[in-house]
Amino acid sequence: MPAIGPRIAVVGYAQTPMVRQSEQAEVKLVQDVVIAALKNAGVQRSEVGFTCSGSCDYLSGGTFTFVANLDAVGAWPPIHESHVEMDGAWAFYEAWVRLQHGDIDTALVFGSGKSSTGDLNSVMPLQMDPYYLATLGADPITLAALQARAVLDAGDATERDFADAAARSRTSAEANPYAQVKGSAGADALLSQSYVRNPLRASDLPPISDGAVAVVLATEEKARQLAAAGGFTAAWITGIDHRIEPHYPGVRDLTTSPSTRKAADVAGLASGPIEVAELSAQFSHQEGILTRSLGLDASTEINPSGGALAANPIMATGLVRIAEAAKQIRENGRRRVLAHATSGPLLQQNLVAILESAQSEGSAQ
Repeated sequence: MPAIGPRIAVVGYAQTPMVRQSEQAEVKLVQDVVIAALKNAGVQRSEVGFTCSGSCDYLSGGTFTFVANLDAVGAWPPIHESHVEMDGAWAFYEAWVRLQHGDIDTALVFGSGKSSTGDLNSVMPLQMDPYYLATLGADPITLAALQARAVLDAGDATERDFADAAARSRTSAEANPYAQVKGSAGADALLSQSYVRNPLRASDLPPISDGAVAVVLATEEKARQLAAAGGFTAAWITGIDHRIEPHYPGVRDLTTSPSTRKAADVAGLASGPIEVAELSAQFSHQEGILTRSLGLDASTEINPSGGALAANPIMATGLVRIAEAAKQIRENGRRRVLAHATSGPLLQQNLVAILESAQSEGSAQ
């Protein structure tokens, strides 16, 4: 939805290098990005009016383990905070809503995940419907293979298209110091790999990643002050929305993502061209599903960071997309970009945010 109160901008961001297994505790990963994001924004910790985080207790194997991450924010002064048991992109949405009230002018959001601490193929099914889906033991890769097969059978893509997306992701990640999977292997080399789950190969799957990301938001007056003091361009959130589809994969068309399209329409996708789209395509075939659902064409650069195929810190991947989108405006001079996050099996729930530069901010009121 468009802003209903004060205009909000992303004024700071930071992320850790994404790695297969970090020796640091999750709270330390969070502490590093919190300090760096606040410094990037030029904000003192005492200025933050609201803090919201996203993580998953399933990954750590304990209850309320997210509370320990608050140690990274500091014990004094006391903070007003909230938590979502989802990707940090939904914490970003909650902070955006909170800032609409107008009584505070700055918010801190972070997302974190240590996927290496457990077997994802055993952990992730536990979050599904306990009666009909969890009992099947359908792991994320198996479900993704079913979706990929549906895409192939529908004639929407070929296995070479999957390999092309994976190869481009790895090539783009070469310029990203935080990416985990990099390389210049072409599609032919990737197609020579054996199947992990037919029709998906290892290159079609997201890596297991540990990492964290933090983003700082500010209302209009505060954002302009910080941007002027820091000499940077704020990334204005001109629209943001999230939508959900049925939990059961069998009752929806897996070859498209109507919830992504609806969220994008509400966020204002049609108001102008999108130069860059950071999409949470955790499997290679999902990039095509999302680009087709959004109606993006060759004029839009997809995942210049490498995307989720280059690094996939579960519960932070979507917020990383938002940070990367803001980076495109602040550091690369882009005017209008899109960030996408997903949650649940097979693109079940989707969030879309449209970010614009100062040059185009007048288009969103």
